[in-house]
Amino acid sequence: MNRALNFNAGPAVLPETVLREAEKNWLNFNHTGMAVMELSHRNKEYETIHEQAKLLLRELLSIPDSYEVLFLQGGASLQFSMVPMNLLTEGKTGNYILTGVWAEKALKEAEKVGNTFISASSKHQQYQSIPTENIEVSEDAAYLHLTSNNTIYGTQWQQFPGNIGIPLIADMSSDLLSRKLTIENFGIIYAGAQKNLGPSGVTVVIIQKELLSRSGNHLPTMLNYNTYADHNSLYNTPPTLAIYLLKLVLEWAKELGGISVIEKRNIEKAKILYDAIDCSEGFYLGHSEKESRSKMNVTFNLTDDETAKSFLHQAKEEGFIGLNGHRSVGGCRASIYNAMPVEHVIQLAEFMKKFRKYN
Repeated sequence: MNRALNFNAGPAVLPETVLREAEKNWLNFNHTGMAVMELSHRNKEYETIHEQAKLLLRELLSIPDSYEVLFLQGGASLQFSMVPMNLLTEGKTGNYILTGVWAEKALKEAEKVGNTFISASSKHQQYQSIPTENIEVSEDAAYLHLTSNNTIYGTQWQQFPGNIGIPLIADMSSDLLSRKLTIENFGIIYAGAQKNLGPSGVTVVIIQKELLSRSGNHLPTMLNYNTYADHNSLYNTPPTLAIYLLKLVLEWAKELGGISVIEKRNIEKAKILYDAIDCSEGFYLGHSEKESRSKMNVTFNLTDDETAKSFLHQAKEEGFIGLNGHRSVGGCRASIYNAMPVEHVIQLAEFMKKFRKYN
């Protein structure tokens, strides 16, 4: 069977080798006579999966011992609430940088918990860029929150704010594991898995241990980071199948050569599509400013709505899946996460050139 040319923004393409490995063990994992999702989360077979996933994350991302690695559910959307509930202590203010819809949603949830402050925003520019200059931090700031990659608008932080004196919190749902990071520069990194890490259902939280002291006992048990840190993310039944697939994706990433190789591949894939846009003499119009371009989500439009509709229709007939832009902005979007083969990106660029030639 031919694999789809899957450019969906998420849930997104997974490595074929990962899917085949999961298929091979689907009914009988490690001679247990059970599928992974049938194993008890207290079973030694599952505990091994759990620990291997954590160790691989630590190895691939160079996570120091001063950080906890947690597995949660609820996606990044739950973290929009958990971050302020755990860190926004009395008399403090949550600082937010707005770069798109997901940053706006994070701010909206924090406003329900306590005081907030907008440190910078590119909303007035229709979120075409990352506001790297004139970032203002309030005097009583508890933390500074940002979204590292903006799937809807196709922008991405190329360099993160430094020397801010407060914990930097990053929603990295769409670019964690896609490039090198200095983990020590962040207080918390969180990411829904369904872009680069695995399937939907598990959320990875990397949190500085010293921040755990801010989580008060008044919090609901399942909304307190200490619950997960104290019980190895096994206080209740975790999303076992999703964590198993996360482990397989991490093994695939390691076998590929790790973060340095993955980052190089992602730069190559993004360049192929941005070259197709930049060399089109205005036929394709990129949404984001060049210095803010995402290497995960390439967003663009065409000169008019009818031509865009024709492009999407013909692309679908050619087998390209998921190229429609987000419903809030329209246009086109090609999501080229870690598992997206370079060959599929080349095929899309060739289709773009062919479509331009005949239109």
